[in-house]
Amino acid sequence: MSLRSALRSAALPCTLVLAAVALTGCASAVSLEPAADAKDTACADVVVRLPPTVADQAARETGAQGTGAWGDPASVLLRCGVPTPGPTTDECVSVNGVDWIQDDSDAPTYRFTTFGRTPAVEVILDYDRVSGATTLADLASAVSVIEPTAQCTDVTDVPEPTSTATPAG
Repeated sequence: MSLRSALRSAALPCTLVLAAVALTGCASAVSLEPAADAKDTACADVVVRLPPTVADQAARETGAQGTGAWGDPASVLLRCGVPTPGPTTDECVSVNGVDWIQDDSDAPTYRFTTFGRTPAVEVILDYDRVSGATTLADLASAVSVIEPTAQCTDVTDVPEPTSTATPAG
């Protein structure tokens, strides 16, 4: 066997191993759709600050700009650049200075969307695997780089109406 043939024979298994490793790495990426405004520079600021773990779940690679994922299988998903919610009667929670609109209509899958920040950030989590409070607390530092322009209010924040005299007529 010539030296060239021996090198080719040795290179083939190495190439196959490298290809298998590359495919395994690709298979573990979480496939997410980017939000409409995912290219906003504020989303890039959020993504570079995302923590390596959220609610004790390790970060995963994602296949879209402005996104993050944690857990295997993924139990926390984040998308930056979703539409900013307007006033709502949905429950609003404040965690570490970040206000979130809570949607539990698909429980145990919960959707939290930042309120009063543009672009908005959406976090979808599996309540059977992670705590919402812990998840939002772990993400607050990254999300808070988007400056708030409004905040949640509740009934106790609204002043009581005062009666005004009506003219006799």
